[in-house]
Amino acid sequence: MFYVYILKCADGTFYTGCTQDRNSRKERHDNGYVDSTKEKLPLKFVFYCAFLDKSKAFEFEKYLKSGYGMAFRNKHLI
Repeated sequence: MFYVYILKCADGTFYTGCTQDRNSRKERHDNGYVDSTKEKLPLKFVFYCAFLDKSKAFEFEKYLKSGYGMAFRNKHLI
């Protein structure tokens, strides 16, 4: 399985990512190993979804990072 996830950062921003192991990836975020979020701790999962197909997961992650995707995220996912 491939997971697309959204984390809410302590500063109120959101981080969107994709991984095969969401628990391990969250742990890496929490321990400060991810440059994009290490200054924004603590983090909280606000959304995740699973895909069987890796390319579909990465397409959805890319969409969520676009302008239309962020609007969709704000209206429907968080």
